[in-house]
Amino acid sequence: MKKFINEFKEFALKGNMIDLAVGMIIGAAFTALINSLVANIFNPVIGLITGGVDLENALKVKIGETVVDGVVTPLTINFGAFISAIINFIIMAFVIFLFVKGVNKARAHAELVKNGGKKPEEAAPPKICPFCKSEIPHDATRCPHCTSMLEKIQL
Repeated sequence: MKKFINEFKEFALKGNMIDLAVGMIIGAAFTALINSLVANIFNPVIGLITGGVDLENALKVKIGETVVDGVVTPLTINFGAFISAIINFIIMAFVIFLFVKGVNKARAHAELVKNGGKKPEEAAPPKICPFCKSEIPHDATRCPHCTSMLEKIQL
């Protein structure tokens, strides 16, 4: 049992696990923020444009009703709530896109600083055997696919 507990501690306290937990907490807070932005700012503006329509509650289609203990409850398809969820998704996707773009730019800048202001060299295009058209190592003198001699050929 002690070994099991130690294995669990090792698993739970790994850096990746803690990073994941922090990311989940920040993601939940960010989701609440975006939901509030859509519900409290975008939906009223959309309602103003559409003549006072409450996007989340007004766009419904009644498809039936249920009766439980004498209480009648309508069954509806809520198009407005779905549209609101789409708006949430688009905003989150856009913000995540901007975040990833900024991180990539910061990484590229850090790499540039690390290399003393020089851009990292791009990988040379693969060397192709002129006989069988297979990719071969750049220092090869014989093609490993068709066994053709390559040393006298200018590639």
